[in-house]
Amino acid sequence: MATGTPRMARLRFSLPLPSTPPLTLGDGAILLALAAALYVGAHLALHAPPVVEGPAISLDASALPWYAAFSVARMSAAYALSLAFSLGYGYYAAHNRTAERIMMPLLDVLQSVPILSFLPVVLLSLSVVLPAEAAAELAAVVLIFTSQAWNITFSFYQSVKTVPGELREAAAAFRFGSWFRLKYLELPFAGIGLAWNSIVSWAGGWFFLMAAEMFTVGHRDFRLPGLGSYLQTAAAAGDLRAILLGVGTLVAVIVALDQLVWRPLLATAERLKLQTVEGGHETQSWFHDLLMRAWLVRQLDERLWVPLMERLDRRWQDPAPRTAPAAAAAPRRWHVAAVVAGIALLLYLAVRAAQMLATLPLASWLAIAAGLGATLLRVCAALAIAAAWTIPVGVAIGVRPRLAAVLQPLAQIAASVPATALFPVMLLVLLRLPGGLNLSAVLLMLLGTQWYLLFNVIAGATSIPQDLRDTSALLRLPAAERWRTLVLPALFPFAITGAITAVGGAWNASIVAEYVEFAGHTHVTTGIGATIAQATAHGDFALLLAATLAMVLVVVLLNRLFWLPLYRLAEARYRME
Repeated sequence: MATGTPRMARLRFSLPLPSTPPLTLGDGAILLALAAALYVGAHLALHAPPVVEGPAISLDASALPWYAAFSVARMSAAYALSLAFSLGYGYYAAHNRTAERIMMPLLDVLQSVPILSFLPVVLLSLSVVLPAEAAAELAAVVLIFTSQAWNITFSFYQSVKTVPGELREAAAAFRFGSWFRLKYLELPFAGIGLAWNSIVSWAGGWFFLMAAEMFTVGHRDFRLPGLGSYLQTAAAAGDLRAILLGVGTLVAVIVALDQLVWRPLLATAERLKLQTVEGGHETQSWFHDLLMRAWLVRQLDERLWVPLMERLDRRWQDPAPRTAPAAAAAPRRWHVAAVVAGIALLLYLAVRAAQMLATLPLASWLAIAAGLGATLLRVCAALAIAAAWTIPVGVAIGVRPRLAAVLQPLAQIAASVPATALFPVMLLVLLRLPGGLNLSAVLLMLLGTQWYLLFNVIAGATSIPQDLRDTSALLRLPAAERWRTLVLPALFPFAITGAITAVGGAWNASIVAEYVEFAGHTHVTTGIGATIAQATAHGDFALLLAATLAMVLVVVLLNRLFWLPLYRLAEARYRME
């Protein structure tokens, strides 16, 4: 490390910064594919039923347990799908270098896409080929899946790629095949990352579940029985008692899941931690301890789980993977023909999408540009407010174990409460203030994004080596100097990662924050989210396609031209080794 000051070593490197690549040909192909998919969805949506009868949502308190069960069931289905996808996708990308060059840039672009902007097209297109209720259920699961999968996939991929070399050498010495390597090395090494990213992904999934359960398109009611539709119905009726009951039930579900699922999972994952000395504070879980002593759990483990693993071990433990025979010329020709046909179909659909976009007048394009600018300002405001409080609070939690034991579980529970559930309560007050919907839109973005930044800051503060903390205390550095030379450089990579995730969440939140139906009235403010919502409500699919593609393009450009240079700066100059 370079010594920038005589008193304290800076966490800084003097490496040359890698150049930032512009949008590549692969990015263009992915954007074309997105445009083609949107066109197909919009084309199908033109044939959607003009009227869809939604379910009757009861505001009776006795219905809340059933609605909570429906919501948890949708979340569980989406999470199971996300975990299966993440393990398969991340494993294949980490072990196949040729596929990695395509799969990881594709994942980078897909995680930049504002998911909520696709919900109207997905719902309307599915309603053409499926009954309305089945279409809404499938769309909700798909929406939650796309909010959870990317985060878990990146975590597993990075873990597999960063398994220490000595552990890989030990696995090779024991002649581990791919199954044993996955079971005894890669999955355990990735366990802690998978556990924490599962918690964050589940918390983010609540936001999108609430949006999917309360979704309507004009005279088409795609609401689903669940906590989201209950809260929306209560807000539309102005029933404050029902709103508080719904929020209270949601908080109770989140606390129960924290105690019964996530804390036991963290307690189990921490046993897989790679360390040479005994750790300090460990996650405690009364339910985990209870399960470990339960007779039924021991019986299931001995009679079901262990025999199943032994069967799989006998079947898949081949230490020398068989090499497939050389591919014949015919399959290779079929492969080339399939690729050419796919490219031709993609270009055809892209041309049709361009023809649909050409029907828009200049005024619509100007409205889209103005909406993008307004939403970008709100996103920046939400990020600035989030950084102002999450950085000091996150550092305090990360460096004080006793404080972390109290505040970190509370932060996890608060992060799991979706902003869309609190939005009706906020609107009761905020719409009467001078800022109106502009203020409430920024607050909704803030509620949906600040937790990503907070947890990354906590992780960054926790990662500061204890010897550097002791050195700064021994040198009696002033607080400002300690932050400048130690804390901020150590936090920089984590803060950039959190900011990227938070900004993506803010763009998504604009869809439901800038166009609100509340208490029988529609409240609209200028923004790209409002443009998408209005286009959906009026069935203007050309405007919906244009606004969605414009948002996707802006988000991808911001990631490549602003966030990627900062990420590379963090990687090159502000990492501890």
